[in-house]
Amino acid sequence: MLSLETFPVGPLGCNCSLLWDPATGLGLVVDPGGDGAKIRKRVEALGFQVTALLHTHAHFDHVGATKELQELWQCPAHLHEDDTFLIEALPQQTGRFGMPDIPQPDMTALEAGDRHLDLTTLHTPGHTPGSCCFHGDFAKGRVLLAGDTLFRGGVGRTDLWGGSWELLEQSIRRELYVLDGATLVIPGHGPATTLGEEAATNPFVKK
Repeated sequence: MLSLETFPVGPLGCNCSLLWDPATGLGLVVDPGGDGAKIRKRVEALGFQVTALLHTHAHFDHVGATKELQELWQCPAHLHEDDTFLIEALPQQTGRFGMPDIPQPDMTALEAGDRHLDLTTLHTPGHTPGSCCFHGDFAKGRVLLAGDTLFRGGVGRTDLWGGSWELLEQSIRRELYVLDGATLVIPGHGPATTLGEEAATNPFVKK
């Protein structure tokens, strides 16, 4: 059964998640959005080997430490191919928000249904064309790593590159709200919630 730890990284407080199997000592990093040294030190303290870096989408605040950690651990970095254009446009992204340039990582294609350890990939376009969520069973129950698709009391913005409100609403209803309502949701930023709570009370998209 997977263990999980999440903490904010980078200038915009992206929630970076560490997932590992204590039985095998293998694990993943999801959304290494910055503070590479902090992520490395925490992985070393927990004592697992990183086999891959996963990304919910390719906005600069979710990939800030990807290249650094990819080179450190010599592991693949996975991203849905529909967000490749955002990786190629990292200088434009950081420039728009007045942030320093980010080294461009090498990404391996991620597809709906792909599994890494016991984590299943859901393609949830809307915030970006290639946005994905990751769903799995953990030691404390089911968890959804939602990226910027769904927040506590909110949803991802759709006014940036490739965003679509219609696709975002469809993704939340068809891919997320069909899951167990007790599932813990860890969004890309801010506090956790549950799918049941959002399906009943989210002011933007209800079930």
